Amino acid sequence: MEQKEVSLNIAGMTCAACANKVEKGLSRMEGVEEANVNFALERTTIKYDSSVVDTKEFEAKIEKLGYQVIHAKTEFDISGMTCAACANRIEKRMNKLEGVSAANVNFALETLSVEYDDRVVKPNEMSEVIKKLGFSLIPKQETRETVDHKEKEIDRQYGKFIFSAILTLPLLWTMVTHFELTAFLYMPGMFMNPWVQLALSTPVQFIVGAQFYKGAYQALKNKSANMDVLVALGTSAAYFYSIYLGWEWMRAGSQGMPELYFEAAAVIITLIVLGKLFEVRAKGRTSQAIQKLLGLQAKTARVIRDGEEVELPVEEVMAGDTVVIKPGEKVPVDGEILEGRSALDESMITGESIPVDKSIGDPVIGATINKNGSIKVKATKVGKDTALSQIVKVVEEAQGSKADIQRMVDKVSGIFVPVVVVIAIATFLIWYFVVTPGDFRSALIPTISILVIACPCALGLATPTSIMAGSGRAAEMGLLFKGGEHLENTQVIQTVVLDKTGTVTKGQPELTNVSVSGRFDEKEVLYFVGSAEKNSEHPLAQAIVNGIKERGISLSDSSDFEAIPGYGIRAIVDDKEILAGTRKLMNQHSIHMENADSLMAELENEGKTAMLIAIEKEFAGVIAVADTVKETSKEAISRMLDLGLEVIMLTGDNERTAKAIAKQVGISNVIAEVIPEQKSAEIEKLQKQGKKVAMVGDGINDAPALAVADIGMAIGTGTDVAIEAADITLMRGDLNSVADAIHMSRKTMRNIKQNLFFAFIYNTAAIPIAAIGLLAPWVAGAAMAFSSVSVVLNALRLQKVKFTK
Repeated sequence: MEQKEVSLNIAGMTCAACANKVEKGLSRMEGVEEANVNFALERTTIKYDSSVVDTKEFEAKIEKLGYQVIHAKTEFDISGMTCAACANRIEKRMNKLEGVSAANVNFALETLSVEYDDRVVKPNEMSEVIKKLGFSLIPKQETRETVDHKEKEIDRQYGKFIFSAILTLPLLWTMVTHFELTAFLYMPGMFMNPWVQLALSTPVQFIVGAQFYKGAYQALKNKSANMDVLVALGTSAAYFYSIYLGWEWMRAGSQGMPELYFEAAAVIITLIVLGKLFEVRAKGRTSQAIQKLLGLQAKTARVIRDGEEVELPVEEVMAGDTVVIKPGEKVPVDGEILEGRSALDESMITGESIPVDKSIGDPVIGATINKNGSIKVKATKVGKDTALSQIVKVVEEAQGSKADIQRMVDKVSGIFVPVVVVIAIATFLIWYFVVTPGDFRSALIPTISILVIACPCALGLATPTSIMAGSGRAAEMGLLFKGGEHLENTQVIQTVVLDKTGTVTKGQPELTNVSVSGRFDEKEVLYFVGSAEKNSEHPLAQAIVNGIKERGISLSDSSDFEAIPGYGIRAIVDDKEILAGTRKLMNQHSIHMENADSLMAELENEGKTAMLIAIEKEFAGVIAVADTVKETSKEAISRMLDLGLEVIMLTGDNERTAKAIAKQVGISNVIAEVIPEQKSAEIEKLQKQGKKVAMVGDGINDAPALAVADIGMAIGTGTDVAIEAADITLMRGDLNSVADAIHMSRKTMRNIKQNLFFAFIYNTAAIPIAAIGLLAPWVAGAAMAFSSVSVVLNALRLQKVKFTK
């Protein structure tokens, strides 16, 4: 079994019932493990066995269900073809490429046109595949585009609305003049004529309303029901009953004016189309986070090819290329600096506002900005492998996945429409036989109102729009939720377990204290100890050397260097013997240490590693090194405690050091001296106490604990293994992101509950009001249309959530 995953954009869905229909249809296909359809995002994500089924079969199934799959399109010029067989070869190979739905080669024009899923395959990957066949693909910059079906849908709905509004306005005018307060308004007599009303309403019913009839037909053909069924039933009942009344009026000699309902059907359709227009526009805004992320990417790159600098589209850059990046330019790909020094603004990826100094050998991230120096970079990751592309992928998957609460709502909305149809029929029968016996007209009005008001669109949009807006806003601030379920589950976290090194602390030891003895000068002591430690590979020695260099002290070479395990080091600098290490080392060389013990104990109680220094057998002082706490850790932990969370520090360090660090940041609960293999067991102990636990870490040794925890949060500056094992990636490397993630989860779930409350209340309250005849059909149409818009607008408030910088 070869499991794969594919995402497809779908057009033509009108409500949550449509999404349920597609989801069920795909889920029943052989070889499909799981299919999720996001109505708000208009996308399906399918996990499947590629040895049993392929994407073309999914597309065929979606088409059969009455919807369309939307693809990106691009065109290439082809060089190297010599005959029609070459064209056939290219076409066949492209059509077999995963993610490509259609590829056509025009041998005469030497062009290739491709329809593809741009989340699965990129133009530069197509070029690589065809290059192996012996041909070259040259992208047509002026014709390459991604089809924006949302923009087309907006234009289409706008055109329909204007056309429908022009024809509906006279009909609406006839209805308005029926009211007592507006009876004084002038009404041309011709608009009251049944046949004029028929002429005005028919294009609205069957041209503008054709989308509802088509949708209803497809739904019923596939043994399901959706919003289109309700709208088609309700408006058709009003329209055809009005024709019948007009016919009876004519048979009766055209005396007086009959009470017709053409205007009700036309107004309902016009208002629903207007609501759809607003809804599509608002839904487009929920995916702005993805567009913002994609907009960060550089469009072109300056690459050295055959010894010359050439500017290419970023899609054509290949791994191994040397890329030249000048000051002020965006880094086009992920890579490693080959030449030059600079400071890079990585805030768009990590959220860190301070530029990071980079030199030869340092990694660079695509979409970051080169601030001052010119650099040459070796491209290591291009296309869909870059950090930015991976971030976009994670956000898209999160927006396309379903939270548990959404699955429950989907089940409800799936049976809602058939139940409403039954209620509408029952209402008609009660009115016709009980309330107003034999009065068809009186029975029809509440029936139409029920059919129109009860559409479950708002219910279907309530959860996915909030998930999209919430995860998108979180991504802008460096919080990557890997799925809607993680965004949902983070809100219930009670206990946060923090790794120490690299999470609470910086993860890199620093020289923190220098105390000299007697006649010695601080600069002199640092010169000798730095020169001695320069040859050591121990991390603490490197921290000492770096700290001394940062103080502007130049160091010399040493001789006779000796590392003494468990004791320290010995070396000769400028013909003087230098000792640096523990009390044991000093005692071994019979060196008398004045007042050193109390100072050593004080430093060690602060969680620092202290070392004694001797020069030419004379005690010279004490230096201390520590893994210092991140500047933001104390504030972040205070915020977690304010959120009502229990905070625990879990570390392999000794208890005294761990408690010293914990005290600095305000953590009272410490689990120390835990070997990496035991970290996950400690998480399980907490879970057995009934606690919902989040684990925060950055190292390989944190990966098992991250996987076991209810929610695993990986510091984005950590290892790939930790990030892969986690449910949330914190790109900023700042513990404030933990509080932000929990805050965002709670805000999103509150927003979802608001949406669901109003959607359920709206549907359940409106149906009985309509059933007793207190809701006019046109009012029902307006309320139904704008309920969906209100849900989406409420979800969009999540895009304004503020985070700690």
